[in-house]
Amino acid sequence: MSQAASPTEINPLRQALPRTRVPQPCALVLFGATGDLAHRKLVPALFQLARGGNLPSDYAIVGFARRDWTDAELRAEYEKTLAKDTGGSEFSAVWAQFANRLAFVPGTFDDPAAYQRLKQTLESLDRTHGTSGNRVYYLAVAPEFFATIIDHLGQAGLIDPWQQESPWSRVVIEKPFGRDLHSARALNREVSRVLDESQVYRIDHYLGKETVQNILALRFGNTIFEPVWDRRYIHSVQVTVAEEVGMAGGRGAYYDTAGALRDMVQNHMMQLLCLVAMEPPVDLSADAVRNEKVKVLQALPQWRPDDVVQNVVRAQYTAGSIQGAEVPGYLQEKGVSPQSRTDTFVAIRLELHTWRWAGVPFFLRTGKRLPKRATEIAVQFRRPPTQLFEPEMDGQSGVNQLVLRIQPNEGASLAFEAKIPGSRRRLQEVRMDFRYGTAFAVPPPEAYERLLLDVMLGDQSLFTRTDEVESAWRFITSILDAWQRPEAPPPVTYVAGSWGPEAADALITADGARWRRL
Repeated sequence: MSQAASPTEINPLRQALPRTRVPQPCALVLFGATGDLAHRKLVPALFQLARGGNLPSDYAIVGFARRDWTDAELRAEYEKTLAKDTGGSEFSAVWAQFANRLAFVPGTFDDPAAYQRLKQTLESLDRTHGTSGNRVYYLAVAPEFFATIIDHLGQAGLIDPWQQESPWSRVVIEKPFGRDLHSARALNREVSRVLDESQVYRIDHYLGKETVQNILALRFGNTIFEPVWDRRYIHSVQVTVAEEVGMAGGRGAYYDTAGALRDMVQNHMMQLLCLVAMEPPVDLSADAVRNEKVKVLQALPQWRPDDVVQNVVRAQYTAGSIQGAEVPGYLQEKGVSPQSRTDTFVAIRLELHTWRWAGVPFFLRTGKRLPKRATEIAVQFRRPPTQLFEPEMDGQSGVNQLVLRIQPNEGASLAFEAKIPGSRRRLQEVRMDFRYGTAFAVPPPEAYERLLLDVMLGDQSLFTRTDEVESAWRFITSILDAWQRPEAPPPVTYVAGSWGPEAADALITADGARWRRL
């Protein structure tokens, strides 16, 4: 059965991926199909891929979850989800084709009989929908179920050998990939018992963002940047991931077991650090790019507890206001222990032990209940060796700074000095600005669209490898271990709606820099 319907625009404000690569026929199984991730991200992304003609000519989507649903009930739930953002006759035409590809298998993740029912369903779809035995298993479930599901897939004969070209089997694992180095290694051992590394797709949705991928394009596709991308010309680098939200939706109980370091730094921020600091790969193949990223992670410092005290600030928010609304402090949030020492804000100063970056400080900060939601990378260049012009109005001599905005208002800006008109030789900072939506007329596609398409194509470039995961955890675990020591200082505090604690400001000003106010 082939997919009909042309890639009709349903929402003119949404950009579909250009139809340049179409994967082989396959069935995609969503474990946790009734959960939040499936409804908010995965199903809308698959629908957009179908709308744009980027799914295989023959495909099927199978939901697997505990609810005792029928195929019709799954379709009804997904239709409600998708109709919130789209509508009209165009939606109905594409939905009719999409809905025909949906099926549901009820079962628990530890029930062998459920996997046999799944196997029978998939074999039936091979005959009726032409999916050719190719499988993508997406684990949109809690981390404690990863090993269980993979083990049962193997026992049920649902994983084909990796050596053969067809049919193929691929498994997508959502973060977090462990809680520390020990658990990450244990999970990787469990996964490797059933799967080869070439079959494993550890997904970090940040890597699917067009603006994140543009970091490599900016660095290695433009002659003006790469020659000055080192310690001789760059003074410091800041990576900021700021969030307005607190523990909405009852997230406090989960977050109190994780914290900002695990939730943001170990994955998203380490990935951004790698893309900024990596050496040029020999090409853009998956292993060539990932090899260079691993080298960055291996160059991270090996800290003792005293080093952590000197270079890391952890904090918790207290009551304050966001956008004029009063919000409680972290310790007053539902599900949070009143004695919690969990970090809701982390600032880190680190240096990479490489020839290119020796002596250049990298500053990372992330936090909940900050004034706005924003992710950006700011590269501050060194000042000229002599000052020929008058300083700016505030008495400061300006610096050149390249800012890469990941979200929102995706784009980049370059700040440099220009002479103010008149007889005096006074300078003022001016900016050249690039906005993704303005330059390309439409917003970029959602990250999950690109990542799901890459899984079906067998392209692992934007997915993390075993050694990459473990190298990142090795650094993060040294911080976690230092925080667990009895003599470790408790988290400092910051008021909700502020940009973090004073200790974070002191961390960066010691190097003659200051945090950007986003």
